[in-house]
Amino acid sequence: MKPASHSVTDTSAALGAAAAEELAAQVAGSVLLPGDEGYDEERSGFELSVEHRPALVVVATGAADVIAAVRFAGARGLGIAVQATGHGKSSAATDVLISTRRMTGVRVDPRARTARIEAGVRWEQVIHEAAAHGLAPLSGSAPFVGAVSYLLGGGLGLLSRKYGFAGDHVVSLDLVTADGRFLQVSTEEHPDLFWGVRGSRGNLGIVTSVEVGLFPVTQVYGGGLFFDAGSTRAVLNTYLQWAPRMPEDMASSVFLAAYPDAEGVPGPLRGRFVTHIRLAWLGDPEEGERRFAELRAAGTVVMDTVDTLPYTRAGIIHNDPPAPVSSHSKTVMFGQLDEIAVDEILRLAGPGTDALFGVELRHLGGALARPPRHPSAVGHFPEAVFNAYVGSLVDPDTLAAVDAAQQEFVDSMRPWTTPGVCLNFLAGHNTSRETTRSAYTPEDYARLQALKSQYDPGNVFRFNPNIPPLPA
Repeated sequence: MKPASHSVTDTSAALGAAAAEELAAQVAGSVLLPGDEGYDEERSGFELSVEHRPALVVVATGAADVIAAVRFAGARGLGIAVQATGHGKSSAATDVLISTRRMTGVRVDPRARTARIEAGVRWEQVIHEAAAHGLAPLSGSAPFVGAVSYLLGGGLGLLSRKYGFAGDHVVSLDLVTADGRFLQVSTEEHPDLFWGVRGSRGNLGIVTSVEVGLFPVTQVYGGGLFFDAGSTRAVLNTYLQWAPRMPEDMASSVFLAAYPDAEGVPGPLRGRFVTHIRLAWLGDPEEGERRFAELRAAGTVVMDTVDTLPYTRAGIIHNDPPAPVSSHSKTVMFGQLDEIAVDEILRLAGPGTDALFGVELRHLGGALARPPRHPSAVGHFPEAVFNAYVGSLVDPDTLAAVDAAQQEFVDSMRPWTTPGVCLNFLAGHNTSRETTRSAYTPEDYARLQALKSQYDPGNVFRFNPNIPPLPA
């Protein structure tokens, strides 16, 4: 930490170097002020559209550092943000940012089929450790996403139609509350928090570790089918009728976008509008291939990556880019989509429209539509058939136009919209309190507000998709 003579924010100046040094003496990690070496690295993350500029960063190495940082902030009336990978940044942190990326412990219990994971662990670590025992977690489409934050938002991944939301398979968790208490939370201990923390994305405390269920999955038959622009209508119509007929062993989504003519884009896709169907089948590969045949026959395939994949390579199915980006998105849920809906999608985002966004429709249903064994705050909306994600890469000059275009899509598709949104798809500027409220039923939102009022009445944890406490 540099002397107090370096440039700092107003809050940093108010804190003073002496206060920061006092905290530094209590943590095993480091305490960074603006201008310190490492400050910019720790405050940054995958999502670049939201820029954290905290007065102070605590680089935590374990739960004790988190406790010390929370007590420090609480004594001074400061808000707290938490970041591991920075994929789900929602609002810019201005007070204290706790970086958990160095909390990377993973321990697999193959007999219990569980993994204990710390707050900074990425799914790729869990996938690797679990695979040694013939098991897999309910990870997302991108293996480099932080596991704990994903779980706290619900978790919708390749295995979810078979097993449900990942957050519903949390067995227990360790939590630091707004007043600096360390609680072990499960169905037996603090059951109110066990319900609420799973699905409220950091509104009720900081989770330092989680025990979560694993499943006997070693491989999938899947990959991507990429169709040319002339096939878009036929492929989309076929897919939207095909997906709801599939058993729970089938996970799928369809993505419509124009690919740039740029380095890093596979040759067959460069400069082309493509309809990309993502597939993951848990059954016999031959049966999977028979089920894929209807899709293959719907149009002209320009690239095919379908193969038998060890689960450790399942990330190539969506092939999400690992490099940090500045993005803007909106998300809604749809019921069954008919040919009129397809007409509207193609009018706004099809070939030749020069759309400012891509559209993904992810098939829901199966276990996602059933109540979990242990209820949680994760939003369950059984009437939803597809989750829609509308996303764009942006810069400050294009943000307004992109937002307007995305909103036009959302508004035009309202006849097919069902209640609810998936909390993990809320990020960046798309995390207003009203949007966050729509991720829950009215009854669950009221219950979460009551818990927030009990455990964080000062809204210390507010740099998130925020659920405010009830008015005093």
